Amino acid sequence: MKLKSYLKKRQKAFGYAWTGIRTLFGKEAHAKIHLLAMILVIIAGFVFRIDKTEWCLILICIGIVLMAEGFNTAIERVCDKVSPEKDPLIKDAKDIGAGSVLLAVMAVIAVGLIIFIPKIIHLFH
Repeated sequence: MKLKSYLKKRQKAFGYAWTGIRTLFGKEAHAKIHLLAMILVIIAGFVFRIDKTEWCLILICIGIVLMAEGFNTAIERVCDKVSPEKDPLIKDAKDIGAGSVLLAVMAVIAVGLIIFIPKIIHLFH
């Protein structure tokens, strides 16, 4: 009986997680932009035949950006609920969250450039 209850709770938890993912990509413009960029990078990975290590780096980078966007969205939603009026600390929290996404994106772009620029250059030689 305990195992059945445990599994039922895990099933519900996964359901909540999938709902969160659908909400993120269904309602957040920036998440949709990141999703489009992810698709383009994956296509580029196949076109340029990146190796296993490069795929691992790309997939980790994609995960980091999508997680950062998800955390930022969650922070913004909570802040908007807790303090709908202007508040300097809420503004700081939201700005820091957005800045964290930007930092993640900049690092990921650097990784992408390191992986793809040599392959692009190779095309022209």
